[in-house]
Amino acid sequence: MSSKPTGGRSDVARVVERQMRNWELASAQRAEPLPHRPRCEVAQFVCVSRTVACGGGAVARLLGERLGWPVFDREILQAMAGDDQVRARLYEHLDERDVSWLEDALRWVIRGELRTDDYFCRLTETVLALARRGPAVFLGRGVDLILPCDRGLRVRITASPERRARDYAREHNMSEVLARAEIERIDGERGEFRRRRFGKSANDATRYDLVLNMDRLTPAQAVELLLAALRVRGIAP
Repeated sequence: MSSKPTGGRSDVARVVERQMRNWELASAQRAEPLPHRPRCEVAQFVCVSRTVACGGGAVARLLGERLGWPVFDREILQAMAGDDQVRARLYEHLDERDVSWLEDALRWVIRGELRTDDYFCRLTETVLALARRGPAVFLGRGVDLILPCDRGLRVRITASPERRARDYAREHNMSEVLARAEIERIDGERGEFRRRRFGKSANDATRYDLVLNMDRLTPAQAVELLLAALRVRGIAP
């Protein structure tokens, strides 16, 4: 019989727990608005959309470190949306005004009755609750299409097909021909998810404030450009 321990938490679960603790700490330290000053619908945010194997994940994580903001990527959001206990913890940090706003916003985004068993509904609920209580960097899942369009910075990160195929092939130990086919498949699935949930205009590049080509930038250089854009927009000092 194997002596390998069972029941250990996955890497994603540990990351989710760490990000939840960071988010809860930031929420506890966040100053409440003055009584005469209305609360913003959501805190400031950066939404990073990326093509496969372009280095967008590294940019988002480095940006989060520089800003001191938690980073919620596709895997983390998916895990949180599927975990009732995590969503219950999110609600613990919301007051009646937050909950009322969240329910109204959720109905508007999904354009219909609340369907608590639907993945997209749970994903939307998770994103809105996170953004309501503190600044964050969101990576993937069409989050910029969920959050209010008059706040935040929306960024698209990409690279040439040749660069992406080469990096994906090296990371997954496959030929560049197979890597390119896999990249096209994943990009297609992501585009279909956005189109199906948000309409045909969801894949329009004009929805982004900034598009970065990683063929010409290192992650550190990309972050400097994003920080400059945040300063120009008055989002970060």
